[in-house]
Amino acid sequence: MKGLIGKKVGMTQVFNEDGVVVPVTVIEVQPNVVAQVKTNEKDGYNAVQIGYDVVKEKNVNKPLKGHFDKAGVAPQRRLREFRGENVGEFTAGQEIKADIFQVGEKVDITGISKGKGFQGVIKRHGQSRGPMSHGSRYHRRPGSMGASAYPGRVFKGKKLPGHMGAVQVTVQNLEVVKIDAERNALLVKGAVPGPKKGLLIIKETIKQGK
Repeated sequence: MKGLIGKKVGMTQVFNEDGVVVPVTVIEVQPNVVAQVKTNEKDGYNAVQIGYDVVKEKNVNKPLKGHFDKAGVAPQRRLREFRGENVGEFTAGQEIKADIFQVGEKVDITGISKGKGFQGVIKRHGQSRGPMSHGSRYHRRPGSMGASAYPGRVFKGKKLPGHMGAVQVTVQNLEVVKIDAERNALLVKGAVPGPKKGLLIIKETIKQGK
């Protein structure tokens, strides 16, 4: 049920108690607010709708303005839902901060990966190149398209050049290394998807790793 919306600041490193360097990603977590609590009886499922990043009132339309006014919160730039069963612990207008998580806890982080534009099969799919000598005439091409007469077409799903990156990616079982309540920051071991200033969804993990 626990979840937050944050923004990727960048990567750095910290030392643990044993003096070992740990690479961490810094995630800025401004106070999230509960915009709505959905219940199975009223909405058909249990969920908590969280808002992130306050915006000016003129930048939201009238239906959203009414939605925020009903919850008693300022207009928010982002809205995300976190499904769960214990929705009774939350109320509309409640603030949620980084200390909802604990040091050592495992989380799943979702973001939009960095876009890499149009790429060939070697970079996009990890395929091998052909001989680089002058007579080869086959260096970085995608390779054979298949049979000629039958079936006379390229099968769906063939690995070809195309747009790479800019897709939703979730990294699971990342450890919370440090919580900076004063700066509303979360330090998580390892790398997370997306560029700096990218939006991130942080949830308690669904698969407990070793």
